[in-house]
Amino acid sequence: MVFNNILETIGKTPLIRLNKIVLHIPATVYAKLESFNPGLSAKDRIALHMIERAERLGKLKPGGTVVDATSGNTGFSLAMVAAIKGYKCVLTVTSKISEDKLNNLKAMGAEVHLCPQEAKPRDPDSYYSRAEQLAKEIPGACYINQNYNPENGEAHYLSTGPEIWEQTAGSVTHLIGSASTGGTICGSGRYLREQNPGLKIIGVDAYGSVLQKYHETGVYDENEIYPYRIEGTGKNILPANMDFDLIDRFVKVTDKDSALRARELARMEGMMVGYSSGAALQALEQIQGELTEDDVVVLLFADHGSKYVTKFFSDKWMVQQGFLEEEEVEAV
Repeated sequence: MVFNNILETIGKTPLIRLNKIVLHIPATVYAKLESFNPGLSAKDRIALHMIERAERLGKLKPGGTVVDATSGNTGFSLAMVAAIKGYKCVLTVTSKISEDKLNNLKAMGAEVHLCPQEAKPRDPDSYYSRAEQLAKEIPGACYINQNYNPENGEAHYLSTGPEIWEQTAGSVTHLIGSASTGGTICGSGRYLREQNPGLKIIGVDAYGSVLQKYHETGVYDENEIYPYRIEGTGKNILPANMDFDLIDRFVKVTDKDSALRARELARMEGMMVGYSSGAALQALEQIQGELTEDDVVVLLFADHGSKYVTKFFSDKWMVQQGFLEEEEVEAV
């Protein structure tokens, strides 16, 4: 098959059954491998959809600049789409971004502004505030604002959700995925819930994020916020794309467990996936007692592990974080 450009290859990613790593789990478990998108993540879907929507609304015009705050993947996808369509791309990121992701953004031609990870959302130094300010300062700029842009979730409602439904022949009973902007889990989940009102939607949250507590209590508690290492999981804000009424529950996972699960996926299933994918598998581990042999679980694996080779795929990094002992590394 021949395509006119790389954007035409976005979507239609495979659903692959997990085998050895879930032998102890009674349910049938599949992974939706979004790393098969050309930008190696699920964010290709939303980047193309949001930019084309901005074009139709006249918010983004020829020669304009795409601006957004990103943990890395959306930024890469925005930069890729901008490169094809002839736009400039300016991104703000936090200091916890992996060196791999940072280099990828620059390789795609993006102008990257590094902001302190510990900055509160309303702090002028936060990557949210910096993106807003840059969008005001740059002539012809369009602030994509993925956290509050409804087209984020809509992209997954129109594509990822229908793909999962078709690929499972309507048999999916549980959808598990990392919750960050909310676009992937809620967009896909909304479509699937419309097809099967009994579908369980489980969001994966990080320790250091406000999402689970807000879902359970309705309280936005800043005391819940502290730095953590998982990327693409959890938030210190309440994104508009996070439909708390749609999600049945949140499961919190640790940095260490998520990293170890991602490493196991590579060794046991041949899947080199990202940090949030390891988090999704860890959440499955934590709820396995609720599952039966009749259940069909789909895990959202959002991106590719090549973006984390200097992080959890690095034995040195794992030891530095206290996730592995020197003796364990030497034994491998």
